[in-house]
Amino acid sequence: AQVLVDEGTLDEDARVGDLVPEVAGSAFADASVRQVMDMTTGLRYSEDYSDPQADVWTYSAAASPLPKPAGYRGPEGYFEYLAQVQPEGRHGEGFHYKTVNADMVGWLVARAAGKPVNELASERLWRPMGAEQSAYMTVDGIGTPFAGGGLSAGLRDMGRLGLLLLGEGRLDGRQLIPAATVRHLRTGGDPALFGTAYPALAGGRYTSLWWVYPGDHEVVAARGVHGQTLYVDFTAQMVIVRFASFPRAENTLIDPTSLPAFQALARYLQQR
Repeated sequence: AQVLVDEGTLDEDARVGDLVPEVAGSAFADASVRQVMDMTTGLRYSEDYSDPQADVWTYSAAASPLPKPAGYRGPEGYFEYLAQVQPEGRHGEGFHYKTVNADMVGWLVARAAGKPVNELASERLWRPMGAEQSAYMTVDGIGTPFAGGGLSAGLRDMGRLGLLLLGEGRLDGRQLIPAATVRHLRTGGDPALFGTAYPALAGGRYTSLWWVYPGDHEVVAARGVHGQTLYVDFTAQMVIVRFASFPRAENTLIDPTSLPAFQALARYLQQR
């Protein structure tokens, strides 16, 4: 999404409803593309995995590729679910991590580029950076790729993605994505909106679906809810890929041990 913004294909100031009229009746309609990319939208959506009544489970039922149970009357697929999300609070008031924002970004990217996110990722990232293995994205019952998670990829290829960021969009001597894209990830986001929901990251930022860590090292990261991490430390010139399946879907429980370990590795590498 940030690449398309920097190339002028996607307008970050546009209203989502103007680009995707299908969500005209939802909370997304009057949000800006940037607010969705930075997850500062006001949406009625609970992502508490420990609550069986949370919206995330209704979302999962809609998105399941398996046949719907008898009597099911809910939305069919990711996009139909997004079109019925209702407002709660106001856009732009604060950061709230909600996976439905990532899927809305996927829809915006697909609409702007004229192709689904899996095809675009293959053409713009995976093949040009010389990935060793094919990657896979889960899909809903009508074949829409899941932009909010479900990516299956090899560890070394995720490392290549991290090196692409570390090189300001250059890899093996070729500029694959705009340097401006990486600069935005390093400098974008508003710490005043980030809040304290993630205590270990207090003072950090979030922008274009990437986490920007606080501290004396310049770090951006992609994070999974069970501890999966792509950690790019520009200060230490270090990329860490960590595959994980922590038993509870709570990064607030994972961060207190993971972040000191990552920081210790960075310090060790800097001393050598």
